[in-house]
Amino acid sequence: MTIKTNVPALEIELKDLANLFGQHNEIEIDHQESKNTTILHDKFVVENNGQEKVFEFSYQLDPNLSDLEQKSLRKKMLKNHLYQMLNKELKMSLPWGSLTGIRPTKLVRDMIEKGQIKEYLAAEALEKMFFVSEPKAKLVANILKNQKCIIRNDNLIDIYVNIPICPTRCVYCSFISHKLSALGDEKVEKYLDCLEKELAAVKQIIADKAYIVRTIYVGGGTPSVLSESQLERLLKMLTFSVDEFTVECGRADTITEEKLDILKKFGVTRLSINPQTFCQATLKRIGRPVSTAQVLKAYSMALEKGFVVNMDMIAGLPQEKFATFKKSLATLLELYPHNITIHTLSLKRAADLKWQSESLSDKDVEKMVDYSYKVLSENGYKPYYLYRQKNQLKGLENVGYFRDEHVCIFNIDSMEETNTIIGIGAGAMSKRVFNIERRIERQHNHKFIEDYCQNIDKIIEEKKNFYK
Repeated sequence: MTIKTNVPALEIELKDLANLFGQHNEIEIDHQESKNTTILHDKFVVENNGQEKVFEFSYQLDPNLSDLEQKSLRKKMLKNHLYQMLNKELKMSLPWGSLTGIRPTKLVRDMIEKGQIKEYLAAEALEKMFFVSEPKAKLVANILKNQKCIIRNDNLIDIYVNIPICPTRCVYCSFISHKLSALGDEKVEKYLDCLEKELAAVKQIIADKAYIVRTIYVGGGTPSVLSESQLERLLKMLTFSVDEFTVECGRADTITEEKLDILKKFGVTRLSINPQTFCQATLKRIGRPVSTAQVLKAYSMALEKGFVVNMDMIAGLPQEKFATFKKSLATLLELYPHNITIHTLSLKRAADLKWQSESLSDKDVEKMVDYSYKVLSENGYKPYYLYRQKNQLKGLENVGYFRDEHVCIFNIDSMEETNTIIGIGAGAMSKRVFNIERRIERQHNHKFIEDYCQNIDKIIEEKKNFYK
């Protein structure tokens, strides 16, 4: 199927939506965009099996709306028209309707705060305005109710430190991450030198702006791959007094009792230990050489030392059937971690998995995701944040769950974009949130460790200017 439209500015978003209906859809632009300044005329031409159909529609611009609001409205209407057209032509619906964005909850929250909809009508609005399925619409409404920790304050910030280093690379991973063995100790130490330099500049920015640090999150990569001395060196730099301090320790084979003691010593409160699955055959298939025994040992040690623990699972891993996923989830529930995150596999271009010859079946993935919501809810877990990524199987989502009030504030702040985040390290992104003006500015550090280290002085100057 080929779809032609006259709106080049929205080509990528329209392609994203079309691809959710099947990877063989193509968008072509005829570059004859409407020149009328008061009434817009848009059209789609659909070519399917040698037959061509034309879908035309017009709508009048609202003079009371800003250019940005007009663009947003047009985007919504175009995507809705395309969704309805594909839904009719292919006799297929999508769980998230015409939505392609990363943050469905933020979209709805913004609509509520602007007075466009009432909070109690959030689910109904998603169904009517974007054709979102009833279960997904209710999921969003449920998450909004559980996000009680949101504080909009331009002086309140979060700190994110990136350690893009892993012991090995999992085949599904699309993050820019370096193998520890390929870097070597000398380059790791140089990277820590540069982190220390950037952090010193950030501390001055925080003092100058009178910022208050709300949370710290050290992610990656796998930060726990650092040696005990390197980990201690890193944590000594993070001298902010916070109640929530998360460090990702995703690979259980990188966790030792000595490292946990160091984490505890420097005020870390929360860890992420990620089994992804408890099926050993799958772990081998995805290039993740970690045993269930290692996960259980690491988790047990973390609990003994009083950490809040998150554990991840991935729905849709290669050749995993629903029964295998169900068994892994049962094991996870027996462990009863404070947080559980259910990810849907995303086939990113940068991931090795994208190019493997084995076929990937998404037949059971929707069943896995729906089952996890049902079973986790029955066992006392509540959803508290959600995001979507491009190329996720069936266009599904990632959902974080909590029990006993153990939400991760950083995850909510990050996904809802309600607070400024200062990103430190290679590949880190800073987001400056201006709540009164309702706008966000972003700044990206260099992606690769070598580039980051070579350009550290320039990065620091750019960061200082960014936060003036």
